Amino acid sequence: MPKKIFFTPGPSALYFTVEEHLKSAIKEQVMEINHRSAQAENYFRTTVENLKSLMNIPQDYQIVFLSSATEIWERQLQNLLIEKSFHYCYGAFSNRFYDFASDWQYKPEKAESDFGKLPSTDPALIPEDTELITMALNETSTGVSFPVQEIYEIRKARPEALIAVDGVSAFPVIDIDFSQIDSAYFSVQKCFGLPAGLGVWIVSPRAMAKAEEKLSKGYSIGSYQTLPNLIKNAIKGQTTFTANVLNIYLLSKVTADMLEKGMDVIRRESKYKSALLYHTIEQHPLLTPFVEEASLRSETVAVANTQGSSAGIIDALKSKGLVIGNGYGAYKGKQIRIASFPTHSKEQIELLVDQLNAL
Repeated sequence: MPKKIFFTPGPSALYFTVEEHLKSAIKEQVMEINHRSAQAENYFRTTVENLKSLMNIPQDYQIVFLSSATEIWERQLQNLLIEKSFHYCYGAFSNRFYDFASDWQYKPEKAESDFGKLPSTDPALIPEDTELITMALNETSTGVSFPVQEIYEIRKARPEALIAVDGVSAFPVIDIDFSQIDSAYFSVQKCFGLPAGLGVWIVSPRAMAKAEEKLSKGYSIGSYQTLPNLIKNAIKGQTTFTANVLNIYLLSKVTADMLEKGMDVIRRESKYKSALLYHTIEQHPLLTPFVEEASLRSETVAVANTQGSSAGIIDALKSKGLVIGNGYGAYKGKQIRIASFPTHSKEQIELLVDQLNAL
């Protein structure tokens, strides 16, 4: 059976070097070693060093590993918020973080827009006593990208608040100045092309201080998975729990591969692939871009409305070995979503475009 190419927006295609790294992992018995062994600690430290180099993360920021980005939503609320948060809501995932804050009975406020659009980013909408501001750098459900420059303007206007950025389908493609944000997180099954089951949380010194402040005021910040405990273990190259050592190992290898290729090359290719996909969508008789404002269109997840049901397009491409995503939630059956991650080569995107044009 011919090998399929997965353009689904997560889980997605494995990074093209993962197969060889898996073979090496078996030889090195990565899946059998103790998660607190020197060997596992070395994988942890190498991954952290590579991520900091790859995305230019300040050295005094800490990186910890958890199970998923979904878990990190809750850890952020537990550790970084006492009362008031502000959320930009413009898709299923950015909305869900707001819902988590509501469920935890904090006092969240939001700027909201229809899916496919971006809410007003006017910092004046954010109450001055807001402690935590959240946004998705790339809203995977809708293909809306939050302009990085707007984040910097929000930081300037509300310097006392912490800023938390969802980079799940954005990192490492989208370049951001980490010194302007305090909490950033992603899962590895999208742009990093790895199996699901590992969340990466990047925290600033200000975020660490907030957790300590909250604790000192008598509030609970959790139990074993508190940010101070996560960091205490991370300094030793360890996790607080029996972590996914295999995925940490694979992330160390894939980040090394990306460093060797160069982020400038990866980002240049991303812009080419994105431009090709949107040009095809704009010209196609059965498709229209879901995000009307071109400057807000995601580089890594292209979303298109379909004329009639999306099932015909999805099935036709699948018969050619090309697997794309359906619309998310209420848009299932009405849209297609196409991932263009670092593992997707220019040639693969060109092949997909040729097959789309042939429909």
